Amino acid sequence: MVRAAVLPAVGAPLEITDIDLPDPGPGQVRVRLAAAGVCHSDLSLSDGTMRVPVPAVLGHEGAGTVVSVGDGVARVAPGDRVVLNWAPSCGRCHACGLGEVWLCANALAGSADVYARTADGTDLHPGLNVAAFAEETVVDASCVLPLPDGVPLVDAALLGCAVLTGYGAVHHSARVRPGETVAVLGVGGVGLATLQAARIAGASTVVAVDVSPEKEELARAAGATEYLVASERTAREIRGLTGKQGVDVAVECVGRAVTIRTAWESTRRGGRTTVVGIGGKDQQVTFNALELFHWGRTLSGCVYGNANPAEDLPVLADHVRAGRLDLSAMVTEHIALDGIPGAFENMLAGKGGRALVVF
Repeated sequence: MVRAAVLPAVGAPLEITDIDLPDPGPGQVRVRLAAAGVCHSDLSLSDGTMRVPVPAVLGHEGAGTVVSVGDGVARVAPGDRVVLNWAPSCGRCHACGLGEVWLCANALAGSADVYARTADGTDLHPGLNVAAFAEETVVDASCVLPLPDGVPLVDAALLGCAVLTGYGAVHHSARVRPGETVAVLGVGGVGLATLQAARIAGASTVVAVDVSPEKEELARAAGATEYLVASERTAREIRGLTGKQGVDVAVECVGRAVTIRTAWESTRRGGRTTVVGIGGKDQQVTFNALELFHWGRTLSGCVYGNANPAEDLPVLADHVRAGRLDLSAMVTEHIALDGIPGAFENMLAGKGGRALVVF
């Protein structure tokens, strides 16, 4: 039995309870969690914005130590430090064949599996494949990535989602070049990672935007050269900071129609707008045909940073070891499992950066 945060039904409060976690079967790995990040996607799963089978143990951003492995597992062994990969690619579908592993059609297939049970025998699903809101978890071997040396295990949890997403948005999706100007809308965990990635990419001006004035210090520490409190004038203010042209790249990390529209209007003619935030179906964004022609901007979605975790993790580890990427600076709160509902409330209120569950 291990302690876990269970979502009994969509919209229901999380229950911190003991679950019966079996030993790993063939091709599976059991991991003792060191830490798990509380991501906005977990909130989206709990409120039904994103759908997964329930009851489920949420949590998809985590790192820990291998406890045991099932038959046929050779890539990791007990005692290995690993990062959880919530979206493993199958290598067989059309997207994988194109090399676009972040769009794998079967990446979330494991979420439908029954991986554990409650004390009364109720079947439990593993959230986004990995069920990181638990002291231990059992995952498919494809869901673990060996953690390179020199990266603190607790901080490494952030590599599993926020950092891969933010770094990938800058380096893979928007392809920010040295000297370009960048705006980042939303300074949560992913936004902070995006700001650091823009700095690493050599952006000249990095404008951070958030509804909370209290986040300015966090944003500037991550690499922002300018900070704006979101308002109806945000796009105009960003253009004013960039010679009235707009930024070369705007990255939206909120998932709201008004923020996406603001990111678009903040981008220079011919620039790139990348949408990272996950919004609901009710968030409708409209454009007229003339502006699409006139501005010549590129608007693109970005899934998991358009990243290949197996290839990007060693690169990120190198940035950490060199001091270019500061994982701990993104964390504004260390909590226990029972602190997750409070972390959800803080996200809804726009407070803080990343909350980290430490086991």
